[in-house]
Amino acid sequence: MPQAVGETQDNGLGLTSPVSTISVHSDVRENLGPEPARASRFRDGLILLLLTFGALLVHGYHPGAEDAEIYLPGIEKLLRPDLFPFNAQFFQSHARLTLFPNLIALSVRISHLPLEVVAFLWQLLSMFLLLLVSWELTGKYFQDRKARWAGVALLAALFTLPVAGTALYIIDQYLNPRNLTAFAGIFSVAAVLERKYVQAGLCLLFAGAIHPLMPAFAVLYCLLLVWMRSLRVDALGFASAFPLSFLFQPTSPAYHQVAASHTYHYFLQWQWYEILGALAPLGVLWWFSRIARSRQMRNVDLTCRAFIVFESVCTVAGVILSASPRFETLARIQPMRSLHLLYVVMILLGGGFAGEYLLRSHAWRWLALFLPLCAGMFYAQRQLFPASAHIEWPGATPRNPWVQAFRWVRDNTPVDAVFALDPNYMRISGEDNNGFRAIAQRSMLADAAKDSGAVAMFPHLADEWLRQVQAQSGWKNFRSTDFSRLQASYRVNWVVLRQPGVGDMICPYRNQAVMVCRLN
Repeated sequence: MPQAVGETQDNGLGLTSPVSTISVHSDVRENLGPEPARASRFRDGLILLLLTFGALLVHGYHPGAEDAEIYLPGIEKLLRPDLFPFNAQFFQSHARLTLFPNLIALSVRISHLPLEVVAFLWQLLSMFLLLLVSWELTGKYFQDRKARWAGVALLAALFTLPVAGTALYIIDQYLNPRNLTAFAGIFSVAAVLERKYVQAGLCLLFAGAIHPLMPAFAVLYCLLLVWMRSLRVDALGFASAFPLSFLFQPTSPAYHQVAASHTYHYFLQWQWYEILGALAPLGVLWWFSRIARSRQMRNVDLTCRAFIVFESVCTVAGVILSASPRFETLARIQPMRSLHLLYVVMILLGGGFAGEYLLRSHAWRWLALFLPLCAGMFYAQRQLFPASAHIEWPGATPRNPWVQAFRWVRDNTPVDAVFALDPNYMRISGEDNNGFRAIAQRSMLADAAKDSGAVAMFPHLADEWLRQVQAQSGWKNFRSTDFSRLQASYRVNWVVLRQPGVGDMICPYRNQAVMVCRLN
């Protein structure tokens, strides 16, 4: 029998196939064409692959940048336990709470490929998975394939869009657990709309094992979605009790100093345009809901209304946790990170509406939208990483002089060496936020950038972090006696300095920006 509009067919994988959510009435059958379903799925998969590689070309790839300094060393230590004999706690506090490093390390052992190749492949896979489940979700919202492709293409073009003031992108330019679990929230929303709660739960359990925090927001949203559709008060009661599972912990002055520097944890400290980026989507979703209601698009209407309630609750939580220093340990929950899921779905809906009512089959309209958009995103990424190749391919010689120096350290210094660098080295112009531990695979004194991020999540690290950072205070004016003090206190036996260096030090490596020196 012909299917009614809006009905779906299970493909056996927990979600509908890329074409199964489209009605088989004659008007929609024209969208599918005469080809069999298998050929259509193959074509859709090929388009998603092309979008994945297109997104890579637009947004770039920087394997050792930013939070990779936290996540990569955990993988490297699993593969080589003799690495990082000093200060490993600054990355292992994250690594012990997730199966992410175990998964990537296992992939290296099974494939016998270098870690840099495996990380690159996982990055591509995480991008592809997010686009794949986005294609599935748009099938719950739009019958027109052009609308679905417009939504997915818009998301791919905006992968590195900042999510308000959360310090998050949709997808980062390097592999990390957030990238790998980004698809889980979209999968779960699509599954809940189909009342496939077991599949949604299993996916979210996997995601929670990879990243304990981000999937929690998807859990809360899905519970709210179920409640708003079925008016089950018990689901909302469970959701509202969720924040109570986070207990207060005593803090120290050192932790307070770190917490105060992470303004993205505190909604009331965001810039006005960041607050606008959090509140304006509520108006956009209300508008989408009105359009959906007038066109009998029930899934769109339900999704938007649930997001309005969901984000309103999270915003209130963000305001409360920003209001007093008493809540600074609870602020690390970062309730405003709920915006990540909202942004992804809002982009898909916005692209879908644009594809259905504006772009349609006019190729010049598609080009007029996506060419300037992709060019703008590409330009923004080049401004963020101006001294590095746009795509740092596995095995390629690095262009960044800091990364060149870190690579030399990895290949030419003892595994048990302890390094000291400017504690703010990741913020130096031309360094491009590349992490020393992640690339050099050597121990170092605590820095003021990424290690402070670990401290913000794990308060017990605060006192030791502050001692080490204070020991490096005034780095720009350091002399041989200062390095000797670090050597006596922390067994530092190597330093990385900016040119022209200090005095008559033994420096077996130099380039135009950096020198690597051994302490006697």
